[in-house]
Amino acid sequence: MSQQPGFDPKTFDPIKHILRAPPRPDPWARSETWRYTGPFTRFNRFKGGLPGLGTATVAFTIYCAYEYLFLSDSHHG
Repeated sequence: MSQQPGFDPKTFDPIKHILRAPPRPDPWARSETWRYTGPFTRFNRFKGGLPGLGTATVAFTIYCAYEYLFLSDSHHG
């Protein structure tokens, strides 16, 4: 019994088969680009996440400096 030409499972290498195939374009790539451009970039999405953090940090620092310099507690020694 001679082997007929065609698919031979003993010589089939799935990795070579995958690498030989041409890459398929992503059909949704154009629809997904809006997520990563303009107002939806990663920086712009998280820029307004904590809107009062900068003001609160400055106010707290000024208060700590004022307390350290002007409100010394003399009755503790």
